Amino acid sequence: MRPGQAALSRSDLRSRYDRPLDGPFYDRTTTVVARELLGAWLVAPVGRAFAAARIVETEAYVATDPASHAYRGRTTRNASMFGAPGTLYVYRIHQVHCANAVTRPGEAVLLRAAEPLTEGMGNASGPGRLARAFDLTRSDDGSSLTEGRVRMVPGDDRPARVTRSPRIGISKATERPLRFSWTGHPNVSRPRPWARGASTA
Repeated sequence: MRPGQAALSRSDLRSRYDRPLDGPFYDRTTTVVARELLGAWLVAPVGRAFAAARIVETEAYVATDPASHAYRGRTTRNASMFGAPGTLYVYRIHQVHCANAVTRPGEAVLLRAAEPLTEGMGNASGPGRLARAFDLTRSDDGSSLTEGRVRMVPGDDRPARVTRSPRIGISKATERPLRFSWTGHPNVSRPRPWARGASTA
């Protein structure tokens, strides 16, 4: 939560939580969803309150993508990637969890970074930190971002500019410009792509 930012009321967050982005939002081209998730809020109940964060960075994992967990077909681990649009796919790597929004069968959007909007949230810059901020684990894998514990809801604003650049932290298809970042936002994870001459729109 930024200094000076007005606190969000529980009633406002409850209302947003009850009006999540629906299945058709996710049932579109994965790169479109990855871009349009920038500015959306991730919201989850915490006791009698709610935690909320604004998505500021995503990565698309598409069909015929050797960097995707679904590249070689369905397995026990990646089964959620073949679920309904809006399914939450959570996997564990290097002792941390990462969260993805499923779009079309075998495709998903990695939630890379978010801006905390409520008090008490930890750093959410980076996919592992984002998952930790919402206590996301493999037990959440396969749940719904439209009906589950953690939901994606419309935000109040969208980035004036989006930087599109190659994905990071992968070893295959590293040249594909499938990372989408809110240009200039301080919560985008490092390395910040706009500082490296990536394209903006």
